[in-house]
Amino acid sequence: MRRSLFVLTVVVAMVGAACTGGGNQGATPTGPVELVMWMGYTPPPPVSQSLEYISLKKLVGEFTKTHPDIRITVRYTNNDNSLIKLKPALQGNKQPDITYQYGTNIAQLAGTPKVVDLTDRINSDASFDWNDFWPGERTAATAGGKVLGVPALVDNLAVVYNKDLFAHAGLPEPTAEWTWDDLVNAAIKLTDPAKKQWGLAFPADGSETTVWEYEAMLWEAGGDILNADNTKALFNSPAGVTALTPLQRMAQANALLLDFNPDAGKSENLFNSGNIGMIITGPWDLAAFPKANYGVQIMPSFDDPTNHQTIAGPDNWVIFDNGPTRVNAAWEFVKWFTAPEQVVRNSMATGDLPTRASVEKLPAFQGFDEKYPGVGTFVSNLQNVVKARPTITAYPDVSAALGQAVVKVLLGKADPKTALDQAAEEANGILAVPT
Repeated sequence: MRRSLFVLTVVVAMVGAACTGGGNQGATPTGPVELVMWMGYTPPPPVSQSLEYISLKKLVGEFTKTHPDIRITVRYTNNDNSLIKLKPALQGNKQPDITYQYGTNIAQLAGTPKVVDLTDRINSDASFDWNDFWPGERTAATAGGKVLGVPALVDNLAVVYNKDLFAHAGLPEPTAEWTWDDLVNAAIKLTDPAKKQWGLAFPADGSETTVWEYEAMLWEAGGDILNADNTKALFNSPAGVTALTPLQRMAQANALLLDFNPDAGKSENLFNSGNIGMIITGPWDLAAFPKANYGVQIMPSFDDPTNHQTIAGPDNWVIFDNGPTRVNAAWEFVKWFTAPEQVVRNSMATGDLPTRASVEKLPAFQGFDEKYPGVGTFVSNLQNVVKARPTITAYPDVSAALGQAVVKVLLGKADPKTALDQAAEEANGILAVPT
């Protein structure tokens, strides 16, 4: 499953304008309390693409065995659609109790009175240890000074490459000093149409999956998405064109596998089978490559050899108000599920980076690097997480415009400058509308 941080490409008009604390926090759930949980982890088959789903189901089962007064119905909802599905659910008062949401969705969710403000619960429960979560996670879970989610994910992007294909092509393996010219040249040399072998896989559906990989390149080129007060697009700057040009070059050389359904696991399966030389992804995918002799390297640079920026957008578990009894039960589960003991088990089962800093010191975590070779690069790569996507309600529409610009270039329908200028004009119109 290609995760991490896809954002819905439409703005959802949520109901209401205030958040609620969820009623009587001191009430003890009497049961059985029936909870509904929306999550976007892909169910099997194949098992190799469903490790997060399997881990979640196992942990949910264990929780309900030890908490017999709480029952949890887990429902699969594609993460890309989880925000838009909330609109009719909220209108019909049929919202879930717990839902997985991208970090960039918090700004929009803050407007509905059904989202539970968790601030008091977190601050009053010393055992929860809010500061144990990484700073970027806490920021992504907070809007208007209120904590509206509990971190479900932290990760970043790097380049995973097939060592055997590099060796067969006579190419040196990527180093921490490599550039985008190095990557482009390698991708072209790794491409072999007769073997159905591509140099690099790249998402081409125009969704946030496309955009957030490009945004890392934009930052590496010295550019930015919007200006400081989020009122004007900047991605059509010379840096934006520089960032998009390598993708154009590889597309023109037929060195890219254009993945038009990046959530289906096609790119991952082809990389695992040795048909793709490189894939830009995160630590969540490493467990899906049991057959590949792979390495992991930080993102390439452009003119500044020290700029290997990556992107991260921590996702959250969000609780909705279906009455105090269900809110308390949902909080009891989320608190248990995100405790260090469960986080380390999930990380060991899936390859996900731990959402809590303390997990790295737990004995159960010590075999993590050995079980998932290359994951240490992702851990150290957190130092290259310098910027974040704008946390504004208009971002999904801005992202949609930018995503279509990238796709136009990938398909040869526009040059980078033209495509980005058109997207910037559309984005500026979106940003000019008061929210």
